[in-house]
Amino acid sequence: MDKGPDVDAEMLYAGQHLELVRKGHWEFAHRAQSRSVVGIVAVTDEDELLLVEQHRPPVGQSVIELPAGLVGDEVPDEDLLDATRRELEEETGYTAAEARVLCRVPSSAGLTDEIVTLVRASKLKQVSSGGGVDDEEITVHRVPVTEASAWLANRVTEDRLIDPRVFAALWWLKQEKQGLRTLSKGSE
Repeated sequence: MDKGPDVDAEMLYAGQHLELVRKGHWEFAHRAQSRSVVGIVAVTDEDELLLVEQHRPPVGQSVIELPAGLVGDEVPDEDLLDATRRELEEETGYTAAEARVLCRVPSSAGLTDEIVTLVRASKLKQVSSGGGVDDEEITVHRVPVTEASAWLANRVTEDRLIDPRVFAALWWLKQEKQGLRTLSKGSE
């Protein structure tokens, strides 16, 4: 896991959680504690995709997303799959007996050096209501996978924001049904 931008990057601003850096002519955001993020594709035994919804101040409204979180922000050198299990339980109230890496994707390649690892979580068990920690106010949605496209389309017509990784998750679930497990190197 990378802990910082390249050594030849110039620090422009350092806040508590974010830094603004310049490399050559490019300015971008860097997380001070972690560049690694996990996005969780979790499906219950009832074939429901777990999604979360929470207010996101940068866009000024709620966003429907995959359960997700930073790797290593609480425990230095945290294992990616340990972070997956921790974030899944914090946000949704579910634990996962199995988790495997699907792929790594840039969060917003023109804005940040952050990389998101999509992880497929399965053999879920609900242990609490979820909802996040501290001041997070997370709503958990359990959406039948077979109805997810229509459910999301309805949210779009309501002018709701949907993180594009949700659509990537649906693509991965379709590939899984067709027998493709993963495309990433070193998946666990």
